[in-house]
Amino acid sequence: MELRSRPLFVIEADLDPPQVNEPTPAGVRKIVAVNGGRFAGERLRGRVLPAGGADWALVRNDGSLVLDVRLTLETDDGARIFMSYRGVRHGPPAVLARLARGEPVEPSEYYFRIVPAFETGAAAYAWLNNIIAVGIGERLAVGPRYSVFEIL
Repeated sequence: MELRSRPLFVIEADLDPPQVNEPTPAGVRKIVAVNGGRFAGERLRGRVLPAGGADWALVRNDGSLVLDVRLTLETDDGARIFMSYRGVRHGPPAVLARLARGEPVEPSEYYFRIVPAFETGAAAYAWLNNIIAVGIGERLAVGPRYSVFEIL
């Protein structure tokens, strides 16, 4: 068998400054409010609603970033879609340090993947309730950008 996919959309999120908490045995928890964004693909497009989501990220002691994100998407035709995802970003310490300083870093220099899930009551997008998706991420100055694919 072969894993096949098709593009679902590209999504960019605009983030507020993080609330950084004290270190725990697991690492440093950062809570980051999502204050907007946009997504576009062949089958759906729209915006990320402000105040409709956040990332409860954990910077582990090994430098890896573990994501736990919830967002509300609104399509151009007014449908609301709840999107949640878990993910991980890791790479060589020097590359992670450049990312932490906000420097531009080629996505090929680090690993950044997510596994989104969707929930909606909108009939036109009900198919999203029953798919598996994966995303490949990159870190931009204002927040992340993910190319999200439906697994067929």
